[in-house]
Amino acid sequence: MDRILSADGTPIAYRRQGEGPPLVLVGGALGAAAADAPLAALLAPRFTVLTYDRRGRGASGDGGRWAVEREIEDLAAVVGAAGADASVFGMASGGALALEAVAAGLPVDLCAVYEPPYTPGASGLLFKARCTARLHRLLDAGDRSGAVELFLAMTGVADETAARLRGTPRWAKLEALAHTLAYDDALLGDGSVPVERFAAVAARTLVVCGGFSTAPARAATRALADALPRGRHRTLTGQMREVAPQVLAPVLAEFFARDVYAYGRAS
Repeated sequence: MDRILSADGTPIAYRRQGEGPPLVLVGGALGAAAADAPLAALLAPRFTVLTYDRRGRGASGDGGRWAVEREIEDLAAVVGAAGADASVFGMASGGALALEAVAAGLPVDLCAVYEPPYTPGASGLLFKARCTARLHRLLDAGDRSGAVELFLAMTGVADETAARLRGTPRWAKLEALAHTLAYDDALLGDGSVPVERFAAVAARTLVVCGGFSTAPARAATRALADALPRGRHRTLTGQMREVAPQVLAPVLAEFFARDVYAYGRAS
């Protein structure tokens, strides 16, 4: 993997593959660049794809006190390494990070996200507040397994999926990254879609959800698309939070290869 320094001097590890227009993939919680490898491999024939370890994960550093601004700077550094006219795709909470970065001025014309786990509405905000408090209690107590289990549940991962993960070697890797769950939780704020901030997102943005995802998750993506000045919504039939790369890749390839002047708002 290559490394680039973020604005505060923290080393950020990234991997580049493929040929074509540059495309940066932003992973969600509990993931490093390797988690994005299947999707990156499918996109590499048409794009120069950069995947990276977000701050505190994998081979990247975790310098200083965490803040959303530091992760925005990390992404900006990777986009800079990608080259001119880079596009960005964010998975789950990585989608929230991508949108925060574009709203803050990251020079991106095309952005796509898959199910950023916002929880708008009165019941959703209460749910998020309770989960945040419990997450910090678990992390303070050193209960990494409990923190992982909670975050998977609060971000819409099916109970059956979490149960299967518990019985695999991957669970220990997730526990090793549990401290970064506080980062992703903070990135999502109170759970509402930050309508005022995202009004500054000038990029054409595709918001994608799975047709078999929970009703609240699907509704949240609709609300997000509506909040974006140039937002478009798309539902992938038969998909859930754990979307199949082979289903998602053609949708992203079509969007990012699209003539920007032919792009129109749809739902």
